[in-house]
Amino acid sequence: MSTCAIPEGSLFEMTVQMFNRAADCLHLDEGYRKIMTTCQRELVVNFPVVMDDGRIEVFTGYRVQHNTSRGPAKGGIRFHPHVSLDDVRALAMLMTFKCAVVKIPYGGAKGGVTCQPAQLSRRELERLTRRYTSEISILLGPEEDIPAPDVGTNARVMAWLMDTYSMHRGYTVPGVVTGKPLEVGGSAGREEATGRGVFVTILEACRVKGIDIKNARAAVQGTGNVGGTVARLLQQEGCRVVALSKSDGGVYNPRGLDVEDVLAYVQQNRTLQGYPQGEAISNCDLLELDCDILVPAAIENQLLVGNAPRIKAQIVAEGANGPTTPEADAILTDRGILVIPDILCNAGGVTVSYFEWVQSRDAYFWTEREVNARLKRIMTDSFQEVLHTAQKYNVSMRQAAYILAIERVRAAYELRGIYP
Repeated sequence: MSTCAIPEGSLFEMTVQMFNRAADCLHLDEGYRKIMTTCQRELVVNFPVVMDDGRIEVFTGYRVQHNTSRGPAKGGIRFHPHVSLDDVRALAMLMTFKCAVVKIPYGGAKGGVTCQPAQLSRRELERLTRRYTSEISILLGPEEDIPAPDVGTNARVMAWLMDTYSMHRGYTVPGVVTGKPLEVGGSAGREEATGRGVFVTILEACRVKGIDIKNARAAVQGTGNVGGTVARLLQQEGCRVVALSKSDGGVYNPRGLDVEDVLAYVQQNRTLQGYPQGEAISNCDLLELDCDILVPAAIENQLLVGNAPRIKAQIVAEGANGPTTPEADAILTDRGILVIPDILCNAGGVTVSYFEWVQSRDAYFWTEREVNARLKRIMTDSFQEVLHTAQKYNVSMRQAAYILAIERVRAAYELRGIYP
């Protein structure tokens, strides 16, 4: 059994490093480099919450807006014990470039609260969400900053956020948040949008690598909205999903897993430990399995210098944000592995969030078929644009995605000018 290595730097440092590699290809002016590697606004809040037993706990939350040159700030809210200002900065920066890659008219933002959501009761989680929303509401608004779900949050949390913001305004403001339940202005197809976008880019990558998806094997790290959706869609397409995992470990079966059965087991038990139809494996071992397609769809810093030489997949589809360090990315590229970078691969979520925002503002809603068709077109076109840029500059798909994004953000500044 292998062990995961130690990450080579903070997520923000790694994001800036990847940015600079692409900026060097463009000979980007130093002034624009400073703008794009600096967050525009950073808010840190410390707030009390009354727990169910009467205790008062103080939590720390964040909301960071990286860049709003292309539109309102957009980004998820994460409830996780390892949320930090450095990570939120990095994720906000990634969101700016993600929106630019798929030509969605947003800037990047991110937020979060340092907490253990699984250890909170439903009422405690609601009180935490509402107080956090109140604390950061000075930045929020459908024209200013639109949150969405991320790790540890979901549609219900977004409904609480929208309701809290609306109560402060005195009227319902559905456009202040995306990823809401359908009953309060959400969009059809939003819940599985990130995973569906990953799936679409995998199909495009298989064409590039000459892989027949019906004879392919995939290993997916993560069983949530992203990992579970990708695994389900891959299996429906004929791909053999040989491994799935959660944070506490996974399951492997070289003959293929029944994805629906695995996800049902997770739903019932909140773990994959004890799943009878496969061999127990660690998350680190899953990454190194003999497969054609590897989908890290959990958290950052999974593919590192220590394990990159042992990755056997031909395609790595980054369902998570920042799962590959710059050093590991260089190793994978040198080995001929096609890495679909996070700012392209998992942009399906923000794309359908944009659709939801448009629908909320118009009070006119689309069918799931319409949503999925529009998503497929944007993800397919964006993949092809990144591929063309990679071939033009003779760089990796990641550098190509950053090149496209940087050019689009720079163009916004050149056209708008710098006030005053």
